[in-house]
Amino acid sequence: MASGMGLCCCFIVVVMALLKGATAAQTYEVGDSLGWEVPPNSSYYTEWASNKTFYDGDKLSFNWTGSHTVRYITTAAEYDNCSKNPSIDIGSPFVLTLNRSEQPLYFFYCTVNDHCKRGQKFSINVLKLNSTVAAPPSPSSALSLPIDAFVAVLSTMVTLVLIYI
Repeated sequence: MASGMGLCCCFIVVVMALLKGATAAQTYEVGDSLGWEVPPNSSYYTEWASNKTFYDGDKLSFNWTGSHTVRYITTAAEYDNCSKNPSIDIGSPFVLTLNRSEQPLYFFYCTVNDHCKRGQKFSINVLKLNSTVAAPPSPSSALSLPIDAFVAVLSTMVTLVLIYI
């Protein structure tokens, strides 16, 4: 009986650790292995961003070599036109924590030369953490549980407790 209770305790600890990983903020390397550089095609960063779901508290890490800037704005017009309004070259790396309460929609681009027009830009929508859409795990993140897996593990734990009590 003692070993059964120990097994139940282990299951509870594992589930709690997995659930903690499911709600932890993610850090995304913008452009993955390319980093924040002039892309190989004009849709590179748009495609990169479209494969991810960003949540309040997530972080974007911009890393580059050479001459680049990171400009983030909230208006589509400046983004669409690759506006050259003053921008500060902040240096690499630059990490930004996404804050939905400040702005749910972010537009990013580089203001150096024609980098923006060549595709060094993307936009994202930041969701609330308690949004109904499940956050997908990033490759470097802890394992997250879909609701079906959580229900299965919870059911198993309850069954074990009932058997060994």
